[in-house]
Amino acid sequence: MDRAQKQKLVDSLHHMLEQTELVVVTQQAGMTVAEVTNLRRQMRAAGASFKVTKNRLARRALEGTKFAQLAPLFKGPTAVAYSTDPVAAAKVAISYANANEKLTIVGGAMGDTLLDPNGVKALATLPSLNELRGKLIGMLQTPATRVAQVLRAPAGQLARVFGAYANKAG
Repeated sequence: MDRAQKQKLVDSLHHMLEQTELVVVTQQAGMTVAEVTNLRRQMRAAGASFKVTKNRLARRALEGTKFAQLAPLFKGPTAVAYSTDPVAAAKVAISYANANEKLTIVGGAMGDTLLDPNGVKALATLPSLNELRGKLIGMLQTPATRVAQVLRAPAGQLARVFGAYANKAG
């Protein structure tokens, strides 16, 4: 890789870090190409990304971003999981690390907050942004359906009373 390619890689990684809310730093010793591809597929499905990085280039890309404090974590065979959803990358990374011992969580950051591996695990237990939106919509719809049921009930009762009188008279 020549100098221009390295600079292009650093620039793209830097731009990605500026657009992201969560970065999870992992070490993947001995993972096969198929395993990494599977992990990337799972990340993509959750709205996150996974990228194997060169440590020196990653540390250079971190400079000037809100994730600059992550630089010391880049030692050994590292990769980063990142997402704009503050939970998605952590959920997939923790889930995959629990199923495959070749992937370990080193740490991460959400905005300016540095996270240790336990912090990333705690973050992974939170509902994702889409799950929260679904719960909120469900909560908003529930009162509307209850109001409709209450409004329908008197008319239904009235119809049953009229029906009873009609049967009695007939």
